[in-house]
Amino acid sequence: MTSGRVLVVGSVNADLVVSVGRLPAPGETVTGGRLARHGGGKSANQAVAAARLGAAVELVAAVGDDDLGAEALAELEREGVGVEHVARLAGTPTGVALIVVDEAGENQIAVASGANAELGGAEVERALAGVAPAVVLLGLEVPDAAARAGALAGAAAGARLVLNPAPARPLEDAVLDLGPVLTPNAAEALTLTGAPDPEAAARALTGRTGAPVVVTLGAEGALVAEPDGDAERIPALPVDVADTTGAGDAFNGALAAELAAGASLADAARLAVTAAGLSCRAAGARAGMPRREDLAAAR
Repeated sequence: MTSGRVLVVGSVNADLVVSVGRLPAPGETVTGGRLARHGGGKSANQAVAAARLGAAVELVAAVGDDDLGAEALAELEREGVGVEHVARLAGTPTGVALIVVDEAGENQIAVASGANAELGGAEVERALAGVAPAVVLLGLEVPDAAARAGALAGAAAGARLVLNPAPARPLEDAVLDLGPVLTPNAAEALTLTGAPDPEAAARALTGRTGAPVVVTLGAEGALVAEPDGDAERIPALPVDVADTTGAGDAFNGALAAELAAGASLADAARLAVTAAGLSCRAAGARAGMPRREDLAAAR
């Protein structure tokens, strides 16, 4: 399947991951862990996921002028992600995520935003000038101004907008009025709407945007809700879980890649659920992210 261009606007982090027997309780220290360092940031992960499925991907983001930033850009380039529009900010650290993962693959994450917090709307507008992507994939690990600029410029270019509202926070009317496909997980859908039932939350969100909503449900797969009230539940792929870190990013990147290739939202979501499941088989946000041939073998 030939894919159109995917432009991802958002974050780049270095992930410092400690694997332990169990997650610590508040105030508790758990010893005996193993440390690993990986490329991360939700948007950078999503860009890698889309590139591995054959999409032409460009990332609009910011890193520091430190070693972590240089390493992050080199890793993204090796994955085939275009980094021409990733700014290197002098005197600013690259974002860092501190991740603790237990034996069941569950995790806790704390993020120091660093350069991600400095990405501005003007930089995003310049990056999209004269560009005609098929899909613009937006994340919220950057300031609202950057996400808003990406949404407005993407809509003006005729791109399909996909907004992953993570971490969840109130969404601007200027963005929602453009009708993006929202892709919250169940917890984020609850935060955005106050509705504990994912389907009720999805319906509330479709009512606001007039566009489809996809709620990811972890081990239960995903829910695709259409504005006309129809909803489809897509079961998860059974896998032996090593680490759930980045599963949502694998989903969003795969969804964007398939939409850019012309797939329907329902078909794109089915493939994305498979990609998310496969991504859980290895430790690290990107290590298990599949390529096209992996998906073919698993389906």
